Formats: sequence, C-alpha cells, structure tokens
Amino acid sequence: MSLEARGNSFYLGGKQIILLSGAVHYFRVVPEYWEDRLLRLKACGLNCVETYVPWNLHEETKGCFNFSNMLDIRKFIQIAHSMELLVILRPGPYICSEWDFGGLPSWLLHDPCMKVRSSYSLFLEAVDRFFEKLLPLLVDLQFCNGGPIIAVQIENEYGSYGDDLEYLEFLKQALEKNGVCELLFTSDNGAGIQGVKLPGVMMTANFQEKDHGFIMFEYLKNIKQPGLPLMAMEFWTGWFDHWGEKHHVTSNDQFEKALRWILDQGASVNFYMFHGGTNFGFMSGANEELGMTSDSGTVEPYVPDVTSYDYDAPVAENGNLTEKFFIIQRVIKEKFPEQVPSGINVPTNVSSSAYGEIIIKNYILLEDMLEQIEAIPAQELLTMEQLFINNGSGQSYGFILYRKTIGEAKKIMFPGKVRDRALVILNGDVLETVDCSMIDKVVCLPTKSGENVLDILVENLGRVNYASFKSPILNEQRKGLSTVLLDGKVAQNWFIYPLEMKRSFVERLMLSSKWSMIPSKGPSMCWAILKITDCPKDTFIDTAGWKKGIVFINGFNIGRYWEIGPQKTLYVPAPLLSQGDNQILVFELHQPSEKLCTVAEPQLGEIIFHRTTVPAWAKSLLFVLKNTLRLGSWVWTILRPFVK
Repeated sequence: MSLEARGNSFYLGGKQIILLSGAVHYFRVVPEYWEDRLLRLKACGLNCVETYVPWNLHEETKGCFNFSNMLDIRKFIQIAHSMELLVILRPGPYICSEWDFGGLPSWLLHDPCMKVRSSYSLFLEAVDRFFEKLLPLLVDLQFCNGGPIIAVQIENEYGSYGDDLEYLEFLKQALEKNGVCELLFTSDNGAGIQGVKLPGVMMTANFQEKDHGFIMFEYLKNIKQPGLPLMAMEFWTGWFDHWGEKHHVTSNDQFEKALRWILDQGASVNFYMFHGGTNFGFMSGANEELGMTSDSGTVEPYVPDVTSYDYDAPVAENGNLTEKFFIIQRVIKEKFPEQVPSGINVPTNVSSSAYGEIIIKNYILLEDMLEQIEAIPAQELLTMEQLFINNGSGQSYGFILYRKTIGEAKKIMFPGKVRDRALVILNGDVLETVDCSMIDKVVCLPTKSGENVLDILVENLGRVNYASFKSPILNEQRKGLSTVLLDGKVAQNWFIYPLEMKRSFVERLMLSSKWSMIPSKGPSMCWAILKITDCPKDTFIDTAGWKKGIVFINGFNIGRYWEIGPQKTLYVPAPLLSQGDNQILVFELHQPSEKLCTVAEPQLGEIIFHRTTVPAWAKSLLFVLKNTLRLGSWVWTILRPFVK
C-alpha cells in the first residue's frame, strides 16, 4: 500500500510513519560518490532521500535527452533502494534550487513569446515531451511497483510566482498520464503558502526558522488542509552564497531548536540540503529583483551564485560531516531510537590531499581559440538564446564574442544593461569591463586610422532561478547583447562566436598548434599538468593570484572562480583525477598567472550568519500573529473569513 496522508499522519504499507528525509541531488555529485553520500544519510538516521530533476541538463539541446553517467537518475534511485531508503521525487519542470534558470532549459527562450511556468501552449508541449521521456524510466521504481519512490512533487514554490491553476492541473495530469501513482504534493515558502491549491494534492511548507514554521503549520492545519499531516518539505539547513558577498552559515543552536520543534509537532521533515554538492560547470543560478527587500526597502540587484553549493549542510561539499550531522543524529536517536541503524558505522571524513603547486606550461590567446569555432555572420546582434545553433536551441551557457571591423570611432554605448559581464577589446587590447550593474554604459574607443577590430566578449554568469509573484524576469533574461551604438548609431554587420566551452571544444583546442610557452595578457586558455603518483584523492584548486574564469580537469568543467569571493577554492573530487598525468586548463579572462596551487581544505570565505530576510513591517505582523495564535485555536474562527 502506497504512502497515504490521513488523520494528521502519514501511513506507508498501512503503518504510521514519520518521514525523515534529506536532499541529495545526484546531478551535483559525481556518480562514484552517490553511494557514499547516501550511506552518510542512512547512518544519520534518515529513512528517505529527496532529489530534484534538472530538465536543463537532461535536455540541454531540444529533443536530445541524456540520462547517462552523472545524469543516470535511475541508477541513483536504485542505489537508494538497495540501502532501504525511500525516495521523494521532485521532477519540476521548474526546481529553483540556485540552479541556472531554475532547471528550465534555455532553449525555451529561443521563442520570443515564451511564458514559462504557465499554460502557454508551447511551454506545455515542451514539458509534456520531457515528462514522456523521464517518467517511463522511473514508474517501475515507485512504491506501488515494489520500488522506493513514495511521493512526487508538482512544480516548486509556485504559489510565490503565479496563480495559473490550469498549468498546475496540466502537470498533475501529465504525471498521472505517464504512470505516476504515488502521493502528489506541492511545496511553498512563506510568500506562496496562500497561493492556489490543487484539489486532491497535499501541501507542504518550506522554511528555516521556528517562528515562520509555526505560522505556516498553523495556517495549513486550520485553513488550507485540516486533518492532513504536516511536513517541512524544505527545512533549510543553511544558505547559499553570491559572488561578492560573504559565506553564509546558520546557527547550529537555532537549527536544533527548530528541528526539535518540527518533530514535536508530529511533522515529517526533509533537510534541504542534507548534502549540497557542487554547481559544476556553468550551472549555478542567480537572483534579481526578488521583492524580498531589506529594512531600508532596497531591491536586490542581479547577483550570481558561486560554484560551491556547500550550503552549510550536515554533509559538506566534499562529504565531510559537520556539526549539523551529529545534531540530527542525536535528536533522531532521542525521539526515534529504533531509526538510527546500529549496524552502520558513521563514515569517516573523506581523505583529501594537497598536491602542491602546478606550473602553467602553455598559453593560447583568445584570437587563436576562435579558430576552433565557426563564426556566425549577423546583420543585427543576437543573444545566446537567439542563435540558430544546436538544432535550433541557441547557446545555453558560457561566453559569446561579438566581432566587428570598424573605422575610426570615438565611443561605444551599451543601451540598458549587458547580460551579464562584457570585456570591450579593441585590436586585441582590453579597454574596459562592463557589467550588468551599469546602465547605458559608454566606453571610449582609441581607434587608429584605417581598420580596427572591435571585440565584445560577454559572459553569461547564470540565469535567474527564482522570481517574485508574476515577475516577467524569467521570460526576459536573454544573455549577451541585442544592441550597441557606435558614435550614436546602431552598429550592424557582426560576426558572432559562441564559446560554449563544451568538452568537444576543449579537446579540439588541446590539439591546436598555437599553444605558446610565453605568458599572455587578456583572455586566454592556460594549460598545466598535475602528476599523481599514487591513488588520487580529493583536492581543491586554490585560485589565489587569478582574476576570473573557469577550470577544466581532464576535460570536465569544475566551475567558475572569481577573485571577489567569497569562494577561493574549487572542489576536485578524486574520481575526476587519474594516476599519472592530469590535464588542467584554465580560461582566464584578465591576467593569467604562472601557477596554480592545490590544497587539502576548502576556503569558502569569511562567514556571515544568515537569517531569512523579512521587511520590518512583516516582522511586526508576524510577531502579532504569532502571539495571537498562541491564545488558542479559537482565534482561527475569527481569522478564517479574512484569509484564503
């Protein structure tokens, strides 16, 4: 008998159960470590693992699906099943998760009229095709078929974004049409808990602090779904980081108090994250204009997320156990003594190594890198998503270079904002960096007589993954340039080079004859070799002395670095390394260094304690509401006519 929600409790196989779950995302962990991370979850005393599904990795190019290697979700779930863990599946199509575009594929934005997370017909058709590929791989792994999947989420925090009930109904029907027969649910944060409710679909709450959880649980119990069990689907164990900020951590004491309170309510819990992992490659997301304001009323500008998704979670980015792990284990032992398995030893911390300095051997200029890319002639500038490449999917990630031969000119103007960060290069010399914090930026051009080559190298720093209620930002965030003015006139006739930095490009580049031992200035690829004489261990690349760029280990993009921090090291899991020579490539945008350094410990930056941002007026309202509700349930008879 499948998971049932009735009488304020969950029942599985006819027996009452408290779900003690942890989030581990298979796509943020190398496959060789899946079993290890799930073993840590099991040893902590949890009985369930939760994972999102990133549509934009499984269908990066429209119509081409990938469920292999690091994206083998079926294998991940089978490993969980072998450990007698239950599974909560959150297939989106939107997942947020500080992940580029919230897990939506960028090729959706090739359509200029696209309206994601809505009943827009072309969006629904794309979702339907994805579900028709994904779900048949998993239906036999449902609990009703003898597998571990006990519940499936519809969308993600939709109440804080929209109110298109037709869209949610479509998702429900698409799941059921493709064989999903387990419990369906939604999850919402404090901004969305009052949103639309799907009939027959259970609601769950996302929060971090006890006070917020108290109000959300009270609201669910008394207004939205009386007589159904409570669950913190995302009990946030920590927080994420943006470039240019400090490294966020949360109070262990407050974490334990909130956890004890959740379990004292008889509620189930999913720790988000239990193990955060890494935003490898270009997959970290961003925030902008959240509508979550500070006390001063300022709106958050565009801020991209860092590569590490350590999240101050119970299990750190590299698999080490943190104090939160032992807090969870201790609390579970007290409240559910039979739950913590006696036959499983707590895994030790992962062995890591400092391999020391690595000398850069060769360099190749951006100009020579472009020989590996077919230029696209275009009368008008096109954004990444508008390019007619990749089977009509456009360019998803990386960099894009716009080139134009010009005569004498005095200045170039970027109307509005660039998306997201651009180097203005004239005749091979970098003039200035323009980023999306600048409006209508003007750059002077010291052109010479005759012909000049103007290059604009634009980096996509990550698409926004969370948007406020009915915000258009998800549908408008096309990366690159659409218009520039030369001496006040719209510049036309360009050559466009999509630098997607895919593995195939990196492998071709390594065969180029243009590599030089002479250090270069400006954007260039740098090549080094890491020699390992024994069995490889985890390590970290320390990017001190470098400005901004990305790092490849044996062709695998381990992510971005940026001198503004807070993150100073990039995690290198041992399975990416091999005994012998390991090829390291660094694409540096500004000034290549002559060496890299590997260290045994991460450097995630100066810490700052995070608390959920709530404006002053909302804090006052929460305080009054919290203390009013403590007077008793009769208060709801008065409040009920005034709330949804």
